[in-house]
Amino acid sequence: MRLITLLLLFTLTLQAQSPNTVGIIQQDVEATYDGYNLIFPHNQGDVFLLDNCGQIVHRWVGETTDRPGNAVYLLENGNLVKCKRKNTSGPTSPIWAGGGGETVEVRTWENELLHSFTLNDSLNRLHHDVAVLPNGNILMFAWENRNRMEAIASGRDTALLPQNKVWSETIFEWNPMQDEIVWEWRVWDHLVQDYDETQTNFGNPSAQPERIDLNYDPTDGNPDWLHINAIAYNPVLDQIVLSVPHFDEIWVIDHSTTTVEAATSTGGNSGKGGDLLYRWGNPKAYGQGTDEDQQLFFQHDVQWLNPTAQVGDADFGIMSLFNNRLPNGTSSGNLLRTTKTGSYDFVDNNYLPNDFERVVIYPKEDVRAASAGLSSAQFLPNGNALLLSGRWGFGYEITPEDEVVWEYIIPLKAGRPVTQGEELSINNNITFRMTRYGLDYPAFEGKDLSGGEYWELSPNEVFCGVVSTTELIRAAQLSISSNPAQDLVTISSEEPTTIRIWSIQGELVEMLQFDGEQIDVDVSNWQSGIYFLIASNGVSRKLIVY
Repeated sequence: MRLITLLLLFTLTLQAQSPNTVGIIQQDVEATYDGYNLIFPHNQGDVFLLDNCGQIVHRWVGETTDRPGNAVYLLENGNLVKCKRKNTSGPTSPIWAGGGGETVEVRTWENELLHSFTLNDSLNRLHHDVAVLPNGNILMFAWENRNRMEAIASGRDTALLPQNKVWSETIFEWNPMQDEIVWEWRVWDHLVQDYDETQTNFGNPSAQPERIDLNYDPTDGNPDWLHINAIAYNPVLDQIVLSVPHFDEIWVIDHSTTTVEAATSTGGNSGKGGDLLYRWGNPKAYGQGTDEDQQLFFQHDVQWLNPTAQVGDADFGIMSLFNNRLPNGTSSGNLLRTTKTGSYDFVDNNYLPNDFERVVIYPKEDVRAASAGLSSAQFLPNGNALLLSGRWGFGYEITPEDEVVWEYIIPLKAGRPVTQGEELSINNNITFRMTRYGLDYPAFEGKDLSGGEYWELSPNEVFCGVVSTTELIRAAQLSISSNPAQDLVTISSEEPTTIRIWSIQGELVEMLQFDGEQIDVDVSNWQSGIYFLIASNGVSRKLIVY
């Protein structure tokens, strides 16, 4: 009986410490922010809610033809807001680029469709993201196709029209209850250019940072000139923030305007109409600064850290984002304090601050932690940062002390589950975002979240809840020299513990007491075979004597 128990204990420990290739890679239960992770991976149509062990606790099943388009949000009332498209509305559509959407849906927890809005034609197409307002209205944005004549009439440099078109951007506010657009804002109403002096918007972009330079175009004429990929709303300020990755900037605009005022430079709480209130990340986009001044690099997922924070609160005015293409080849999660008072500082032709409040970079060597596109950054209530490297489907949680306490690899390849043990490559499991909702999130009240199936096939079911970062560190701190061994073995433990050495027959061979040192053990007279080292802290090792 002792032998069976010993072998079972050792087998479970080995399984728990064996490296997973997908799903949970590591978890420190005590240090991780406990909650449920909302994910809408590409190349399939279902939305998933996972616990921190990677078990599916809820699923919103989509049509087999559905694809992400791209964001998804779980509301406090349990409803789901989902951005999607049909798999047939891809590269052959009149307007298409990465992040292309088509439909925004509101669904119940039980997946009943409540409301739906679709926009995808030759002139406009929804894409990427939405923001849900406190009153239930939803902010969406769409590409707006401007033809060659329209572009030239607004001062577009003809050298930047190789395809005879340029896509601008429009923000719509949709009232789902009335199925009505109730507010609009257009980039095209807030342009400046110094190419064609006959146009009314002719001017010096560096002298008008509140307007958007029509001929600032690092893409050299790609119709997808701006490629807005994120939108968020602040109800305290009644302002909207946008991520504009082709400009390597974030923009803030006033939402308190009427639609008529939003097309002008007057009106609203700011008195500036629909002009930009704030922009940050790349002063070159408005004719100021140099490459050294650029701080954002194709960023994604800009959000207010706490959109309900008031002036004077510690987190007022702070935004979070994922900074994708850092010059050194890495990516980071960032916090940026944009304002302390509600107004935005512009000093020496530069919007403040001069630097980030916090930068989080995966502290180990792993190419999967960086992503050229997609991706998300969420700063959690316990101070940890949850980052998703979108092109690798790799989520990781990092403490303020830069310790990795949770890692998860989405176990999909081209939208289908893979077997535990299979190695995935870049773009196999691309995912736009990962969002964690705490255990006390109101949407979960009264819901059955007991967990069920693992996403991956042939899962390592004993891994989660057994292994943690602390245990892995302990395992690394217990080492055996010369294994397999013939005469002398040096056993080291950096942690005080008692180690018992058992033979495969279940006999106690040796008991060693460690207090942070190493002990030499003579095994020259031991029988050849397998021995198990089991420490009082639960760490196990196998020793082979020959």
